[in-house]
Amino acid sequence: MVLIFAETWEGTFKKSTFEAVQYGAACAQAQGTEAYAVVVGPCTPPVESLGAHGAAKVIHLHGTDRFEPAAFASAIASLAKELGATQIVLSGTANGKSLAGVLAAEADAAAITNVTGLPSQFAPLTVERSAFSSKGIEQCTSHAACTVLVLIPNALGTQQAGTQQAGFEDRTVTFEPRSTPGLAQVASGKIPLPEAERVVSAGRGMKGPEHWNLIEELASVLSAGTACSKPVSDIGWRPHSEHVGQTGIQINPQLYIAIGISGAIQHLAGVSGSKTIVVINNDPEAPFFKAADYGIVGDAFDVVPRLTAALKAHLS
Repeated sequence: MVLIFAETWEGTFKKSTFEAVQYGAACAQAQGTEAYAVVVGPCTPPVESLGAHGAAKVIHLHGTDRFEPAAFASAIASLAKELGATQIVLSGTANGKSLAGVLAAEADAAAITNVTGLPSQFAPLTVERSAFSSKGIEQCTSHAACTVLVLIPNALGTQQAGTQQAGFEDRTVTFEPRSTPGLAQVASGKIPLPEAERVVSAGRGMKGPEHWNLIEELASVLSAGTACSKPVSDIGWRPHSEHVGQTGIQINPQLYIAIGISGAIQHLAGVSGSKTIVVINNDPEAPFFKAADYGIVGDAFDVVPRLTAALKAHLS
């Protein structure tokens, strides 16, 4: 059987959760077995609703109200062993990435990250993953009895939900508190960047943090997440939680607007999965234009307010 970690964010399901459930359900169907989803901690929507995305049963584990990778991994691994899971599926969100390695160790499983598609076969398990800073595809084979599959958020998309309901089981688990250095909650209430359909990002071309209201206003009009380049987070203009790129967060939005960012290869590595890229820069030779679907050569302090005003008028 296939076990899926159904991650929640501020008490509700993430879009990437539905993506993971549908992926796990497809894996289960291909093997003639069932997919179970596991929810850990408080959750506002009825967990049985995951049945509409393909889960045959949902197991809700109570006993903690905060994400703690080691404790979560222990509980999920124990459940996976009890059920005889051959695959454990989770989304490669910030929490998912911090959980995956510990979970694989606890479950005596192999782990494959950055998964981009369904397995081509299951005996042995063979699947493709993104590699080389998203510039290539690598085929991986696992001979392990159980394999943790970590999906790239937004890379696979979701299908329309059905109407079926899942079976349900409630369990109370004792979570042993363990030390997790450096774990902190940031940007509460904002759209998590890996989840965002649209992202507005800016670089040093904004000339200072005092001008970031232009970026936030445009993002607000588009219901988009806000991001920045590495130099901007390094000098403290924006928090590191907004840094996208090879050494930051990797994103796959439908729309990525880059303002005042030159387009270094390290930045492109983190945003190359974007479906549509719009670049605004006053330098017509900026490397980012080569990767752009649409480009505007102009001063951000002139272009961005006009673009925001035009979008407001159009959307109203």
